Amino acid sequence: MFYFVFFLNKVCITFYPHFKKDNNNNNIIYIYILLYNIPDNYHRLVERIMTSKKKLLDVLNGNSRKPPPIWLMRQAGRHLKEYLELRATASSFLDFCYSPDLCAEATLQPIRKYQMDAAILFSDILVVPDALGQKVEFIPGKGPCLEAIKTATQIDKLELEGFRDRLAPVYEAIKAITKELSTFSNNPALIGFAGSPWTVATYMVEGGSSKNFEIVRKWLYTNQAEFEKLINILVISTTEHLMEQIKSGVETIQLFDSWAGVLTPAQFEKWVIKPTSEIVKNIKLDFPNIRIIGFPKGAGILYKNYVENIDIDCVSIDSTVPLVWVADNLQKRCAVQGNLDNMMLLTGGLNMETEIRNILRHLSNGPLVFNLGHGVLPETPVKNVEKLIETILGFYND
Repeated sequence: MFYFVFFLNKVCITFYPHFKKDNNNNNIIYIYILLYNIPDNYHRLVERIMTSKKKLLDVLNGNSRKPPPIWLMRQAGRHLKEYLELRATASSFLDFCYSPDLCAEATLQPIRKYQMDAAILFSDILVVPDALGQKVEFIPGKGPCLEAIKTATQIDKLELEGFRDRLAPVYEAIKAITKELSTFSNNPALIGFAGSPWTVATYMVEGGSSKNFEIVRKWLYTNQAEFEKLINILVISTTEHLMEQIKSGVETIQLFDSWAGVLTPAQFEKWVIKPTSEIVKNIKLDFPNIRIIGFPKGAGILYKNYVENIDIDCVSIDSTVPLVWVADNLQKRCAVQGNLDNMMLLTGGLNMETEIRNILRHLSNGPLVFNLGHGVLPETPVKNVEKLIETILGFYND
């Protein structure tokens, strides 16, 4: 049995043939014509069905898309006027991060403005040490300040019990974001994230950001067993945090290792690859279909070691990595994400447009997620982000 369906304005016309035999065994065809009124939101519903395979998730499964999915690290944040207005309603940055309504709104702002192919949860990697009991605050003009961990006794005071409860507002925000994202016609995916143990540990030991990481690197060499104890706690807590994000609705996750590039190759193996691999393995045991992005910023040629030894589905690359090398050494093994210089996005103009096309020429024949080499800078003009998207889409229409 078969039928034909046609659409005319707001009417669905269905021709439904029906075969019967008369008393003389002759075939008779009856054609039923059915008319249906189409709801006002019909075309939107059809578009949702046709785009049900989310672009980001498709690429993370190893497929190439032209144009590639687009999202930007720190796409939600200080370059948006509406974010600054929203941020002013919270007394502190951590209060903002623990307000489900504010986090949901901040996450959704760039989706509304730019129609990005993915939203990334608005949060911070330092909610993990905060939830473990370490004192964390964000001071305007200075950034994160933590009560530095200097001894094994301080490590012992970190508490895994109650960790999940302290982060409950984050998971509540994810549920709200998931509900709202389902209303967008471009079907964006939702990315959860956490800092990898090494990078989070640098903040916990240094007491904040650092130029040369002398304190934490000295600890590595003088008492490896003590430092490993801290890393192990972070492996457990980070895994738990990411699993709760997945249960709450994120569809993929990214592990940020922003300070991976300060380590020697041997240290990189021990403090970046080993703990990150353990987190990824634990997550995929419980959630085998979750796709994972890793970002060991500044790793250089050690990016290759990273993708060969960790079961990630995509590697995010910074702007210092040669594109030919990326195509030959990384993209054949997994999807790649990146890698426009965020300063080039800030300055815009012909240089930005030329480099965007250069990245697409080198990497768009394989699985690619277009992104930056690091996060959007606060002074970045909105018009430059809009031009970035226009240039990427235009590349495939030329």
